[in-house]
Amino acid sequence: MILSVWHTSWTVSDLDRSIAFYRDLLGFELVGTKVRVGSFIERVVGFEGANLRIAFLRIPSAPTPRSGHHLELIEYVAPKGIKLDLQTCNVGAAHLALGTDSIRETYERLTAHGVTFVSAPVQVESGSIAGAYACYLRDPDGFTIELVQPPTPAPA
Repeated sequence: MILSVWHTSWTVSDLDRSIAFYRDLLGFELVGTKVRVGSFIERVVGFEGANLRIAFLRIPSAPTPRSGHHLELIEYVAPKGIKLDLQTCNVGAAHLALGTDSIRETYERLTAHGVTFVSAPVQVESGSIAGAYACYLRDPDGFTIELVQPPTPAPA
């Protein structure tokens, strides 16, 4: 039986650059880092000679899962992988959606830091979050991050 989400993880090309992006620009907290080598990690990931640098990050304002972190970034020192086409329309592509209460300010701040956006914030026109705002941005490796600002509740 599945009990919960343990964490979300993806592979990055430069762990230090990605830590700086997620910590300094998006506001994640760095919980820690470690290097994984040896037979245990070789068996888990299925690569002989695997050498991984891993960072664990969490969103300070969000409930912390049992794993102690929300996001895990992995740099494969060995074996080196290839860059995938991460367009969100491609099968297997993924994105991470982050909630915010200030999407326009976040968009302006990140744009000023050179972050690539697909669009400025766009208002959701229908469905369960009609009136919300959303936009996609790219991390340093091209992974898609979605920002979502929920709709303002109607006055009672």
